[in-house]
Amino acid sequence: MIIDIRVDPDLWRNSILPEGFIEHWLRPDGARVEAGDPIAAIRIEESLHELAAPAHGHLHTLQKDNAAIEPGMVIGEILRSVPPPS
Repeated sequence: MIIDIRVDPDLWRNSILPEGFIEHWLRPDGARVEAGDPIAAIRIEESLHELAAPAHGHLHTLQKDNAAIEPGMVIGEILRSVPPPS
């Protein structure tokens, strides 16, 4: 199962600029993460926001550090392993 990591459009609520950027990933590509773990630092104008993992699994980054991002953009995925049927 794949779960998208989206940048919350509400981060732009007080922003004039239409885009931000990924300051850096806090966990490397392929890392195992738990739901709620901080995984990326997102900069929008002068504000720095931490993005949390939406679920547990393995992080797969789709954008690089310093990549420009827009509200609602998918920047990565959580790959969850599904147990085999019994």
